Amino acid sequence: MKKLIAVSIAAAAISALSAPTFAQAEVYLDTAPPAAPMEEVPPPRAGFVWIPGYYDSYNGAYRWNPGHWEHERHGYRWRGATWESRNGHYYYREGGWDHSPG
Repeated sequence: MKKLIAVSIAAAAISALSAPTFAQAEVYLDTAPPAAPMEEVPPPRAGFVWIPGYYDSYNGAYRWNPGHWEHERHGYRWRGATWESRNGHYYYREGGWDHSPG
């Protein structure tokens, strides 16, 4: 029975790693994002990282997401969300945690 469970777990792990991934549709708008509102950054908190506010896109318009705290992740650093201007459009790149070697 233990061998069957171990084999089942291994098969599930292999299938999860080999599952196809689907590219996320690229989000863009035709106007530049507005200036970010002033945010008061709170004092540092042990074990947390302040994630600054940012604009994302919702129903074809800019939507403000206020800053918030997230638990720090050792060995990673936060990369903020950005908007890149290309060919008259503004493309969104979501923020996230990047592995930080060293």
